[in-house]
Amino acid sequence: QVQLVEAGGGLVQPGDSLKLSCKASGIRLEDFTIGWFRQAPGKEREGVSCMSITDGSTYYTDSVKGRFTVSRDKAKRTLDLQMTSLKPEDTATYYCAASFSSCQFAGWGDTSAYVRTADFAYWGQGTQVTVPS
Repeated sequence: QVQLVEAGGGLVQPGDSLKLSCKASGIRLEDFTIGWFRQAPGKEREGVSCMSITDGSTYYTDSVKGRFTVSRDKAKRTLDLQMTSLKPEDTATYYCAASFSSCQFAGWGDTSAYVRTADFAYWGQGTQVTVPS
């Protein structure tokens, strides 16, 4: 059975940093493209970042560029999302998801507006990040 588990969420103050981790059982993360998504109350789920299996290329939605960094921790076998300079608008439940496709095939490009969540076969349960205003 495939399971993705996110960890690292919490309540932080504006300007703080937080690192989320995504760990898998039943699959090897390094065999998949991994995306990070978030969903705030009353809003649609949006793509935050993606790391492609094909060439390791990374993508970010505009609102987090320069603040968030996605990377693989080979020793821990996790896919991490380092978040810095957090803002109240970053408050959301964050999900990691695994896709058999590349980030580009899943709709990632200069914008995350066309990312297809349906291209991601496996999803975690999410971890809450709260940045109060």
